[in-house]
Amino acid sequence: MRTILITGPGGSGRTTLAAATALAAAAGGTRTLVLGTDCTDTLGAALGVRTGPAPVQAAPRLTAWRPDAAQDFRRDLTALQERASTALDLLGASRLDPEELTPLPGAGELALLRALRDAALSEKYDTLVVDLPPAPQALALLALPEELRRYLRRLLPAERQAARALRPVLGRLAGVPMPAEWLYETAGRWDLELAAVEAVVADRDTVVRLVAEPGPAGAEALRTAALGLALRGLRTDVVIANRVLPEASPDTWLAGPVAQQRKTLEEWRESYDVRTAPHLGHDPRGTDDLTALAVPGVQPAPPAADWPVTDRLADDGVLVWQIPLPGAIREELDLVRRGDELVVTAGRFRRIVPLPSALRRCTVDGAALHEGELRIRFAPDPGLWPRNR
Repeated sequence: MRTILITGPGGSGRTTLAAATALAAAAGGTRTLVLGTDCTDTLGAALGVRTGPAPVQAAPRLTAWRPDAAQDFRRDLTALQERASTALDLLGASRLDPEELTPLPGAGELALLRALRDAALSEKYDTLVVDLPPAPQALALLALPEELRRYLRRLLPAERQAARALRPVLGRLAGVPMPAEWLYETAGRWDLELAAVEAVVADRDTVVRLVAEPGPAGAEALRTAALGLALRGLRTDVVIANRVLPEASPDTWLAGPVAQQRKTLEEWRESYDVRTAPHLGHDPRGTDDLTALAVPGVQPAPPAADWPVTDRLADDGVLVWQIPLPGAIREELDLVRRGDELVVTAGRFRRIVPLPSALRRCTVDGAALHEGELRIRFAPDPGLWPRNR
């Protein structure tokens, strides 16, 4: 299944173009699901149908779905109370009824990730279009599965489950209660669910489509979003310039905005595959307006965003790890080696990545940013590097 994740700056019209993308994909003959994330029904307003927790038919071969974060939160917390019933009873805790539960911050993001996983695994659709939140929140959301899995591995290492038979004895010796079996089981289940979401996001048939209005603010937002996506190893298929004004207009006051948009589009085309969506003079509503935007449906997937390691031992005595970071600024880059991991900071974004096996036996010898690519040099550690006989 092809997955198209759509995001952009707030107010850029990303929800409308997500609906238009899904409609174009369905018109191309694929069974398409468009997944909405807004609390208000902006997706339904664009499609001309009401969307909600139950999937609805929006057009031929097009289904729209807007998950209910509150419903998912109540179900999850109620299930957690049941699993922890023994501990709660020992503490004399009073159970929470589902009717009194209101979603906490982050519940919406978790509901969306679950919906993304369920839709990808359902085999009912050929194409999944996801209307993500605005770019800063979307980038944090896409990073969440990887980060949460890392936290779980650090806090509850799976290999320590082998000592489950010794927990009662260890608890008496240490004088503190040891983690219960249900905690490890819950962590294992969460890890599997997060791994499924991470697999969908990292799949070779998953792309991110960026939406922005051509102009100074849109250009800066696009540069920042592209940098955050690159650090996550995510691929952009096209950039949709939204609300593009007509070149030939009788209104002379439009000459300035048109010239500004033209200049921005020329700059974007040097780095991205840019498509334009015209300004209709009103907010697009219904399938006729969405069709008039003429946005592309499913496009050929771009090449995988690889981070190759180049062997330059014979010439320079180093291995070079090449990390594409388009739009990165040298002064905003930072690298920290932490055991077998590398902490990479680019602007407001940070990612902790495991080192390839060969680089774990090396020391960092330096780094340089060249034409949007971070090149990190690693020199073999004589104490760890295998010697020639």
